[in-house]
Amino acid sequence: MALDKNQIAKRIAQEVKDGYYVNLGIGIPTLVANYVRNDISVEFQSENGVLGMGPFPFEGEEDADLINAGKQTITTLAGASFFDSALSFGMIRSQKVDLTILGAMEVDENGDIANWKIPGKMVKGMGGAMDLVASAENIIVAMMHVNKAGESKILKKCTLPLTGVGCVKKIVTELAVMEVTPKGFKLLERAPGVSVEHIIANTEANLIIEGEIPEMLIN
Repeated sequence: MALDKNQIAKRIAQEVKDGYYVNLGIGIPTLVANYVRNDISVEFQSENGVLGMGPFPFEGEEDADLINAGKQTITTLAGASFFDSALSFGMIRSQKVDLTILGAMEVDENGDIANWKIPGKMVKGMGGAMDLVASAENIIVAMMHVNKAGESKILKKCTLPLTGVGCVKKIVTELAVMEVTPKGFKLLERAPGVSVEHIIANTEANLIIEGEIPEMLIN
């Protein structure tokens, strides 16, 4: 069966290693903080000026003064720090962040990402997306494989305005885990109960498939 958004976040949390500094984009990526293993130490950074974010607060425990870049209320861990956006973007541009997890509207087989604008629709602005994709060495995208019309968002070539070029390393969707390689998307894992044929049918881009494709392990 296809994964829900929390399960996508749970699978991506497996990519977070001990000692990492991690930036979480808006949308599904913000859920990743809820599923990081308890036996590792990770610092979550938000470009509005927070280092040391914790999981989302429980209902009734929200503090309106504690928010992430997407204006969602957050919690902070012991030792968390707050600073201005200039320092925050200095961390990002100087590559102090080990892993960046972003949402996307489209990703193509070159590793290009479009995640900030649909022409003709009102947007609040670019935010920190361009700085993140230009500076990050390791970008994982959390996104839905198809749009509401059932059309693939995993493309041969992006059609929306680009945020970054050749920057995405790995993608986790409700159907699959894919790696961006010089030859295109390589299928690494499939969602439990989802066939390789179903993934191919819902992917506009060509997929590299080598051997038996294992199911994702979602604990």
